Amino acid sequence: MAGHSQFKNIMYRKGAQDKKRAKLFNKIAREITVAAREGMPDPDANPRLRAAMIAARQNNMPKDRIERAVKSGSPGGDDTQYDEMRYEGYAPGGIAIIVEALTDNRNRTASEVRSAFTKFGGNMGETGSVSFMFDRNGLIAYEGNKVTFDDLFMAASEAGADDVEENGEDYEVLTAPDAFGSVRDALEKEVGEPKEANLVWRPKSKLPPTSESAAVSLFKMMDLLEDNDDVQSVTVNADISQELAAKIAEQL
Repeated sequence: MAGHSQFKNIMYRKGAQDKKRAKLFNKIAREITVAAREGMPDPDANPRLRAAMIAARQNNMPKDRIERAVKSGSPGGDDTQYDEMRYEGYAPGGIAIIVEALTDNRNRTASEVRSAFTKFGGNMGETGSVSFMFDRNGLIAYEGNKVTFDDLFMAASEAGADDVEENGEDYEVLTAPDAFGSVRDALEKEVGEPKEANLVWRPKSKLPPTSESAAVSLFKMMDLLEDNDDVQSVTVNADISQELAAKIAEQL
C-alpha cells in the first residue's frame, strides 16, 4: 500500500475514485487479516498489524471494517489462507518493477500479473531479477505541516533511524527493516502517529523512460496491476519529470 506520490497522484486522477477506494480498503483489510493471523490480534504486540491499522486510519477506512478484518485473522475467524508473493521484471523501456501480492491462489495471481506485463510490452523475470536494484527500507512518513524537520530529525536520530528526507510536503524517515518497528513506536510517542509506516522497496537509482509512449505504457501497466485485488504494492525505478507527468495524466 505504500506508494510514491509521483505515481499515485497521476493514477488516481483517472477518476473512478469510489472504485479505487473500495479496492484500497479490500487490500488493507487483507493485510490486516494476514497480520493478525501471523502475529497477535493486538496491534500493540504486533508491529505488522499496527502498520496496517495506521494505513487503514490514514485512508479513512471505517472502524467497523478494520475490526472485521482483525476478527477474520483471529482464532476462529476466516480460514482463508493467503500466500505472500513477489513478482519482478521489466516494464517498457527497461524500467524495473516489483509487484507484491497476498493471494489465496498462486496460479491465478501469477497468470494475471504475467498477463499485465505482456499486455504492455514488459517482461516478467525470476524472483531476484531486479530486486538488487532496490533497497528494502522501513519508511515512516509525516506531513510537513504537523512536525518540523529539525524536531523529526532529532527524534529519528535518537530512535536509531538511518536518515530523514524531504519528499514534497512530507518528511520520510528511513530505517533498516529490523529497526522499523522500534523506530516507528519511538517516533509515535515523541511526535505523534505518522501519515504512513511500511516496509518498502526504494530504487537505488532511477531511470527516465525511453519515450513518452513507454511512460504511458508503464502507467497503464501499473494501473492494471494496482487494480488486481491480490496485488498489495507496485514499485518501479522510473524517474518521471513534471512535464511528462502532466502529459501522461491527460492520456490516462
